[in-house]
Amino acid sequence: MYKFDTKVQHLKYKVLREVARYAWEDTLLENVMDIPAKIAPGKVPTMRCCVYKERAILADRVRIAVGGNKDNPNVIEVIETACDECPMGGYEVTNACRGCLAHRCVDACKFGALSLDKNHVAHIDKTLCKECGACAKGCPYSAIISLKRPCQNACKIKAISMNDERVATIDNDKCISCGACVYQCPFGAIMDKSYLLDVIDIIKKSNGNENYKVYAIVAPSISSQFSYARLGQVITGLKELGFHTVIEVALGADMVADAESRELVEKGFLTSSCCPAFVSFIKKNHPDLVQYISHNLSPMATLGKYLKEHDENCRVVFIGPCTAKKAEAQKEGVKEYIDVVMTFEELQALFDSRDIDITTLDDTALDNASFFGRIFARSGGLTDAVNQAMKEHGDTDFDLKPCVCDGIEECVIALLKKKKGVLDANFIEGMACVGGCIGGAGCLTHGIKDKAEVDKYGKQALEKTIGDAISVLR
Repeated sequence: MYKFDTKVQHLKYKVLREVARYAWEDTLLENVMDIPAKIAPGKVPTMRCCVYKERAILADRVRIAVGGNKDNPNVIEVIETACDECPMGGYEVTNACRGCLAHRCVDACKFGALSLDKNHVAHIDKTLCKECGACAKGCPYSAIISLKRPCQNACKIKAISMNDERVATIDNDKCISCGACVYQCPFGAIMDKSYLLDVIDIIKKSNGNENYKVYAIVAPSISSQFSYARLGQVITGLKELGFHTVIEVALGADMVADAESRELVEKGFLTSSCCPAFVSFIKKNHPDLVQYISHNLSPMATLGKYLKEHDENCRVVFIGPCTAKKAEAQKEGVKEYIDVVMTFEELQALFDSRDIDITTLDDTALDNASFFGRIFARSGGLTDAVNQAMKEHGDTDFDLKPCVCDGIEECVIALLKKKKGVLDANFIEGMACVGGCIGGAGCLTHGIKDKAEVDKYGKQALEKTIGDAISVLR
């Protein structure tokens, strides 16, 4: 019925679904050890050496599905038992080596890592190699190539390395919890911790208690997800799960665009505060640029703050595509407004754990924001919204020069240019995921093609201006 991009996602989903199913029934504790065998019965072929190793890995998946290692503050974890199929990587000499007379590869290496056998074929001593790539650049046949693990390729900030046991390790001092490694690992050996048990517990406590309302606040990128059903059916499904009210985080985006545009005009230069992975990257790598980060909370936290201020007993669950939001929700200044974060992957598992077929449900309208709040989901949407807010405020004298960074690599370049004083921009929109939030690791499906769906969804908004959208809050 529904489609995941990879079989790894589907396996992760099955674990989450079974954990949630038992949690609803209050039987998780007595059944948790049975989940691996239920998902991988003995007669089913396995990609591992045997079904027993498959179950051992599934047991680790269950552990992360119920919250993971409490001693590890990172929301991203490596499953060591599953991380043993990739080569170590690094520079390798291929059979394209012709044993030429020039031996430029040997001359290029300053560390003595290149040697020649009796046939003049090059070999690399891994104990001496510094991975500088000079040999590869010097080879006229391109016979020396760099082999990196998918997780290392995915991590553009170099937070992943390999330990002596060939297992991927994450440097928490560098990691920004963007989840790129989670989505790209072909063996599912890296996962984001799930807090579904907290969601279920909150919903259970709200049953029959009018003083304990649970709000689901959904990211605007939901418009590009659940393509097998209508958005209105998804909203009805959330109410079937037990959520009292469903609100668009796009409303929080309208609030942020309104405030951030004023802050930009006042300060003259700003970097956006909406993407927690981008903000984390600045704080960890460019502390001298922290002064330029917008003082506004993210749309998620802004909306959560508004709800808590108007109903102190309510609970707020954010649902979106972002693993970094799980880390953001644990930070001071945010955790008092957001109780739990879950991804679209986890929402699908939650629906199925209750046997809710959303395609059979009627539609419930979701209209709490403007076009501009809704397009925050895609790269460039934040900039468009800030520009619109300036127009609505009458700030026509301010010359907005945006630098829209589509992915963390572009963010890195923009920040370096700012430090060197060569950035011709006064506003950096930083999105760690390529395409923006629609490329988040927690999506059911990923793809820049979904930008059109975001704009289409935005045009359906009844409120055509940011001012109209936030006027209901005053």
